[in-house]
Amino acid sequence: MIRTFEEILNKVKCGERKKIAVAVAQDEPVLEAVRDAKAMGLADAVLVGDREKIEEIAKTLGINLDEFEVIDEKDNAKAAMKAVELVSTKKADMLMKGLIDTATFLRAVLDKEKGLRTGRVLSHVAVFEVPALQRILLVTDAAMNIAPDLNTKKQILENAVKVAHAIGIEVPKVAPVCAVEVVNPDMQPTLDAAALSKMNDRGQIKGCIVDGPLAIDNALSEEAAKHKGIKSPVAGNADIILVPNIETGNVMYKTLTYTANAKNGGILVGAAAPVILTSRADSNESKLYSIALACLVACL
Repeated sequence: MIRTFEEILNKVKCGERKKIAVAVAQDEPVLEAVRDAKAMGLADAVLVGDREKIEEIAKTLGINLDEFEVIDEKDNAKAAMKAVELVSTKKADMLMKGLIDTATFLRAVLDKEKGLRTGRVLSHVAVFEVPALQRILLVTDAAMNIAPDLNTKKQILENAVKVAHAIGIEVPKVAPVCAVEVVNPDMQPTLDAAALSKMNDRGQIKGCIVDGPLAIDNALSEEAAKHKGIKSPVAGNADIILVPNIETGNVMYKTLTYTANAKNGGILVGAAAPVILTSRADSNESKLYSIALACLVACL
């Protein structure tokens, strides 16, 4: 089983090189990540945006633009649509957000005519390499769905399982986490967790093992689970943490990032192709890992 991002990068290098369409590419951190991805043999890129600004940044970073296709489009909304169109017409394998606001970027992704709609829920899957766990941990959804209902959680879970399979986790263990590890009729997340577990038992959710509700300590620590008398194939060994709402996911994402010395990358799943939606606060390393994850998912 893959346990580190170094192993993920090596896996991508061994596969077919993919192509990224970058929307509004005049963004220094994004161009750095794209440069590094190409140098490492992970992916090529088409840079869509203001050519003059792209050339200016490239000169500063020492990037040879002769190695990239550049499409000049100064209007951000039109640049986003062009990048999306490159992916929807199979001229690129994945989409990456550049110097454009998220709302405008997602409008292009979800455009009814040229976008990447599939009818499925679009969700964010964060992947962490956590030293204390000595394994890869997936967290979903920390960025897109605010307060998902049961059906939405099912699709979020299935999106995360797809990413886990792409990484190389054949049968990921999924923990729908709640504040407690027992079903409480007054706590809707525990009812949803129990329903997802039963749906998995009945074959309505495939390719993984789901067990919940579990509190986060029971999901990650065998000792904590044992202390509470919890017997579960997931407890203490969860590969995927399914959070009940965006607040929980956001807090967990940032806590792992800033206090656990965890490396991370993340992508949007549920569209017709992987979407790399990084924050300006993300490190260049994180952006590179996100590209690598998108490459693996694009191979499915």
